[in-house]
Parts: sequence; structure tokens; C-alpha cells
Amino acid sequence: MRWTEQEYMEYLERTGKKTVRQEKKKNKYNAQHVWKDGLCFDSEKEADYYDSLKVLTKAKAIKGFCRQPEFVLQEGNEEIRAITYRADFIIFHNDGTYEIVDTKGYEPEQWKRTEKMFRLKYPELKLRIVKKAGL
Repeated sequence: MRWTEQEYMEYLERTGKKTVRQEKKKNKYNAQHVWKDGLCFDSEKEADYYDSLKVLTKAKAIKGFCRQPEFVLQEGNEEIRAITYRADFIIFHNDGTYEIVDTKGYEPEQWKRTEKMFRLKYPELKLRIVKKAGL
């Protein structure tokens, strides 16, 4: 016998069984994924910053940028997984320098530890935290 989805849900309700579907988990920081140019961004703030970087690249104010560069903060082995940090962007400036950028609407406690580990491991890299969408 084939049931429609509606019939199946009614059956589960009648028998007191829980539904198979799980409700979508809410993001712990209430950020919503945003799609732009076929890319998924973790927040609207990050997507807006991406738009700003595209404009700067087109105006030749910067050489370019990449999304989500990953840095190893602590090496791992067979037993312990490595600790990594994935920033939002790396910006390549015209003068040959570059900087790591992370957009934040909220700074959780974990971020303070991650930032500290990053600055200790990569003191030569410039890390900038952007709290507003604009540059």
C-alpha cells in the first residue's frame, strides 16, 4: 500500500509516534545564509562585504581577493585532529601586501581563543575584524 505524505503524517500522529522529519536547526547566532553570484555566505554581513570587495576589484583599488582561506592553528596527528581557522576573506592589495578579513556581527567567547591562537601562530599576517558591512 502506498501512502501519500499527508496520510503517513496522520498515521504517525494517530499512533503517537514521532515524525521522521526533524525541524531545521536555527543558527546559533541567528545569521541566515545568503546566496549571491551562486555562492553561499554565512551571513548577510559577509555577502555585503563580498559586494564591496567586487567593486574595489573592478575599480582596481585592490588586486583581488579570495573567499574562506584556511589556516592551521595547531598541527594534528592520527589521534588528535588539527585545529584550523577559516577566515571570510583574504585581500590582495596593489602594493603586494595582503590582509585577512573576518566579518562579525557578534563575537562569541570561542572567537577570542581563535583570534589569540591565530595572532600567535601568524604574527606577520594582518587580521582585521569587520563589524559593519561596509569597508
